Amino acid sequence: MDFKGKTIWVTGATSGIGEGVAYELAKYQTRLILSGRNKATLDKVAKHCEELGATTRIEPFDLAIQETIEAAVHRVLADNENVFGLFNFGGISQRSFVIDTPVEIDRIVMETNFFGTVVLTKGLLPQMVKNGGGVIVATSSIVGKFGFPYRSAYSASKHALHGFFESLRAENVRNNIQVTMLLPGRVATNVSVNAITNTGERYGKMDKGQAGGMSVERSARIICKGVRRGKKEVLYGGFSTIMVHIRRWFPRLYYFLSSRVEPL
Repeated sequence: MDFKGKTIWVTGATSGIGEGVAYELAKYQTRLILSGRNKATLDKVAKHCEELGATTRIEPFDLAIQETIEAAVHRVLADNENVFGLFNFGGISQRSFVIDTPVEIDRIVMETNFFGTVVLTKGLLPQMVKNGGGVIVATSSIVGKFGFPYRSAYSASKHALHGFFESLRAENVRNNIQVTMLLPGRVATNVSVNAITNTGERYGKMDKGQAGGMSVERSARIICKGVRRGKKEVLYGGFSTIMVHIRRWFPRLYYFLSSRVEPL
């Protein structure tokens, strides 16, 4: 697959892996549609992408508010933007025990991570099919493969993405729609700092090991390489990803470790 000259929509482009992938994609002289909640930050990211060789368009919206997503899709399609790729990075993490977490917090996480991504994907899928194919990238997590303490709602939202996008893939093989699931482990971003707690406030702390995780730049290269090769799943993030293999091949060891490991 060649990204060159393609129009690719990237959500979560204001920071972290989404921002890093936007810069990586810009090197292919792509047409980038950049989304996030902060317009001022999107402007800065767009400027750097253009310096790297891309042309850009910004479409700010809140993944937790369906109407803002639908309005952005309407504007893009009305302007005849031929979106070939959708890279979903926008989302929110969570840090609280199940027993302490009100259902309202679970709903916020699911609305942002799952339903927001679904709304945007459904908005663009018909155009992709009509145009003969495209690429959809969804960001899960290693905890999209197993449960882990302190991340119940986050893990649930990532499990849900797997079910949705694997179904979408199976339905659209004949439509030439490639679906790639991303499974990051520890990457050096502010995902834990911006995570939501049981009170709805920012967690505000860097998880143990997070600061020493894989760099955003390396993660972006691995992601783009995996998508270009047509991989169905891309696992990255250093040693922490070993838990995926332990859960698959040594489930008893996983159950032992997950019930005893420190949640942070």
